[in-house]
Amino acid sequence: MNARSTRKAFTLVELIAVIVVLAILAAVAVPRYFDYTDRARTSSVQGIVGNVRSALANFYANSSISGTPAYPTLAQLNTVGTVMQDAMPRNPYNNSMTVVAATLAEWNARTASGADGWRYYVDNAANPPAAGFYANSTNTTTASNGSGGFLTANNL
Repeated sequence: MNARSTRKAFTLVELIAVIVVLAILAAVAVPRYFDYTDRARTSSVQGIVGNVRSALANFYANSSISGTPAYPTLAQLNTVGTVMQDAMPRNPYNNSMTVVAATLAEWNARTASGADGWRYYVDNAANPPAAGFYANSTNTTTASNGSGGFLTANNL
């Protein structure tokens, strides 16, 4: 046999070194991936809530111009084309697009219960009329609460 044989495979030490490097990279990358999905959910809820609140304010402004200022009823909010031009988006925390009524106490406490996606409070009999819209989820988001913690989805 020839004393100078050519290498045709990796040694066990080389394979273990590659596996260790890949494990270290995975340990760093996987938590960052989960953070990105949490941030995406938070941004999605913030965007949806902001858009719906803008649509509610637009409806109120239009009704003020035409005579009697009022926010849309729950039925009007759920009717495509009346307040929102498209169907209500799904809540990324519970995958529901259903909007249900909230009482004043629930609105003030931002109570979240059940499997519905969104909660809507409206009182057109108040002076001035009042309305509120929030996510029906107590999942923790990546939005800061200002004191080192994080807000829940129903408090965005």
